[in-house]
Amino acid sequence: MTRQALLVGAVMVWGAAISGAAGGGGQRDSRVLMHPNYAGEARTFSPTRAIDLNNPFFQDLGTNTRTCASCHQPDSAWTITPENLEHRFQVSKGNDAVFRNNDGSNCEGAIANTLQEKRAAYSLLLTRGLVRVGLNVPANAEFVLESVRDPYQCLGASNDVSAYRRPLPSVNLPFVSAVMWDGRESSPATLIRHDLLQQANDATRGHASGLRDLTEAEAQQIVDFETTIFTTQSQDRVAGDLSLRGGNGGPTVLSAQPFHIGINDVVGLDPMGASFNPRAFTLFNAWLAADPLANDAPTRARAAIARGQEIFNTKPMVLSGVSGLNGQTFSNGVTVPDTIVGTCTVCHDTPNAGNHSVKAPLNIGLTDPAVAPYLPVYTLRNKVTNERVETTDPGRALISGKWADVGRFKGPVLRALAARAPYFHNGAAASLDEVIDFYERRFNLGLTPQERSDLLAFLRAL
Repeated sequence: MTRQALLVGAVMVWGAAISGAAGGGGQRDSRVLMHPNYAGEARTFSPTRAIDLNNPFFQDLGTNTRTCASCHQPDSAWTITPENLEHRFQVSKGNDAVFRNNDGSNCEGAIANTLQEKRAAYSLLLTRGLVRVGLNVPANAEFVLESVRDPYQCLGASNDVSAYRRPLPSVNLPFVSAVMWDGRESSPATLIRHDLLQQANDATRGHASGLRDLTEAEAQQIVDFETTIFTTQSQDRVAGDLSLRGGNGGPTVLSAQPFHIGINDVVGLDPMGASFNPRAFTLFNAWLAADPLANDAPTRARAAIARGQEIFNTKPMVLSGVSGLNGQTFSNGVTVPDTIVGTCTVCHDTPNAGNHSVKAPLNIGLTDPAVAPYLPVYTLRNKVTNERVETTDPGRALISGKWADVGRFKGPVLRALAARAPYFHNGAAASLDEVIDFYERRFNLGLTPQERSDLLAFLRAL
């Protein structure tokens, strides 16, 4: 795909023309891409080089015309959203490369000819931004797949389980501790670059139906591109520029944020020996002094964002029944009690990024059939105890084969949230409001209306 073709496609398909921040003399900064969203504007920044739209990331290297960008769109914080997909569906009449039946359709190999048939066949992609991942139960698993309730009645599927998941953002990757929701591209050692190289090849072979492996140069260029771009919200529609008046929002600050595996880990796995600090987010500390009763709306909005950051860092909640945390014994011998009082940053501990800084897949209840009633339900049975569980996605257990891993997933980096609804691995929350609703139900946060409003303001500003 040429740069010219890509830019034409950007205007038509990404929903907004690519634009760069003006540099000295009004010149476009080739290290910046900007995209408006309902909360203001998100920005992508590369601290080391111009953003190369001729990179193999944007090239058709398979057989079905897909590129990495088919599922990792700049205007959607480098993932895909129903809004983005609906626009592409209408413009292409359902023929855009993202609508391929190897994994984009609800059922494997779906045949759809009319526009109505295509809309039905790709409904989970269009409404929830979900891609189908076909996985088999490991031969040595501690459980068996006993039955399936499939609302789509997919017949002849080649895999035991069709897991429907959101494509993770291919940005802010220097902060990740595990690759893919279930960690299936993560090596036992902490070799994130190695894992990303493997993931790039597997994605080309799978999603793009590639007939050959990527060359070493192609894989290196893709990973170089992915690991040198940072995306965050940069403008709030009321507060304005998130990097002004002492604010540290925006991707430029994030690109310089220190990180190492285990940083600020809650159970003491930080190799530097530092203790856990629940105040993992410090972006808007300077705005804590903003007058909430100021006459001007921007000042009041900055005050709300800062209060929301405080809520995220310090609002106590009772954490219990979280598989992978409560009752878990970690490699340093620390065992977390069955019930603890913590904050959001117990699980979102990476400073100013918000993901888990170590490989720690958790089950917070997102695979309960009631949470995502639009998904198939799988009944699993423990081979030893005969315990049964109904789940919409076995998660990490499909990789490890361990009963304890059923329903466990990693948490994503939390930046640029406003640009990439819906949320959670299964798209169960259509908005940040619904994200808070889930956590209210699950952990009884007890937020007042003002606290909820402030927390939303903070999440939108990330």
